[in-house]
Amino acid sequence: MNEDRGDVARTLGLNRPKAHRYRPWIWGGAAVVAVAAFVYLSYGQDIEPSARYQTVDAARADLTITVSATGTIEPTNLVEISSELSGTLETVHVDYNDLVERGTVLASLDTRKLQAQLNVSEAALDAAIARVAMAQASLEDAREKFTTAQELDRRGVLAHQTFTTRKTAFDRAGAELLSAEADRDLAEATLELHQAELDLACICSPVAGIVLSRNVDPGQIVAASLSAPILFTLAEDLTKMELQVDIDEADIGRVSLGNSATFTVDAYDDRAFPAEITEIRFASETIDGVVTYKAILDIDNAEMLLRPGMTASAEIIVEQIDDALVVPNAALRFAPPAEAEAGERSGLLGMLVPAREPQARVTDSRSVWILRAETAVEIPVQTGASDGQNTQILSGDLSAGDLVITDQSDG
Repeated sequence: MNEDRGDVARTLGLNRPKAHRYRPWIWGGAAVVAVAAFVYLSYGQDIEPSARYQTVDAARADLTITVSATGTIEPTNLVEISSELSGTLETVHVDYNDLVERGTVLASLDTRKLQAQLNVSEAALDAAIARVAMAQASLEDAREKFTTAQELDRRGVLAHQTFTTRKTAFDRAGAELLSAEADRDLAEATLELHQAELDLACICSPVAGIVLSRNVDPGQIVAASLSAPILFTLAEDLTKMELQVDIDEADIGRVSLGNSATFTVDAYDDRAFPAEITEIRFASETIDGVVTYKAILDIDNAEMLLRPGMTASAEIIVEQIDDALVVPNAALRFAPPAEAEAGERSGLLGMLVPAREPQARVTDSRSVWILRAETAVEIPVQTGASDGQNTQILSGDLSAGDLVITDQSDG
């Protein structure tokens, strides 16, 4: 009978062991432990990273503060030569790179018409001079007759009408002489005008220098009625040139006359040429919304390596500090990450959900971090001038040789 009950119980599942009733809880707990272990292995290293610092020694060095500017090389005196007269170019006497002296004939216009006008003026002047001589002779004759008439009239032996006629003739002769002299002066002025026009037909060099460009050929017609065309461009002396650079308005207050500079050109990119500021113009120039001011730097081009129009990049020395305590600019920007708050994301939640990446502390340029006894220590400092890579330290608990932290990595 009891055996039958046991069979029925086993059939209905009433005699199942108690341990089997808690098997789902066991499997659930095992799953939680497995997830926690996976999260810990995956994120455990990010919770408490081991920091490695990149350091540079604070050092004493000479600090050179410069202002950068770009510009072009130009001759000190550039002369553009045109023609004041219109006409046909008869001859061109010079070409590119020719050396010329002051007064050298560069080109000549066809002067046949001008020469004819000059000849006419010379003839007109000769005629005017002859008329003056005739008027002078007439005046002398009229004066003599008038003097005789005065004497006879005083004696009362000359009719009054005759006296009046000789006086009128004398006055007329004087006026004719004045008119003849005016005609002579006019003829002289006309002759000078035509001579000047003939002289202008010779296109000559006003300076001693070199021909940079020639824009005309023989037979070409020059029309100077509206705007005079540029026929030749001359540079007075290529051994003395100037560098014209544009300085940004943010830097113009740091630049002054006499500042020395160095510049490079693409043709000789491995060589720095010296220069000196001789002029800073007050007039501004706006290019693409940027306000700049023109500065002129003198260049010694005795080697004749530099050519007009070359693009140059200049570094103008505005301040020189000897034996300054300097640190890299990266050290002034560095700040170690802020430490996580105590107890944040502790327990099972902290294991399952990793904490956020630590945030960098906010710092300013008046403090640096140094490594002392393997510990990062913040040092307040007062900064001075900077050359873009290093900055001068004026005061603070910092000495040459201190390990200044510039960056941090997790190791």
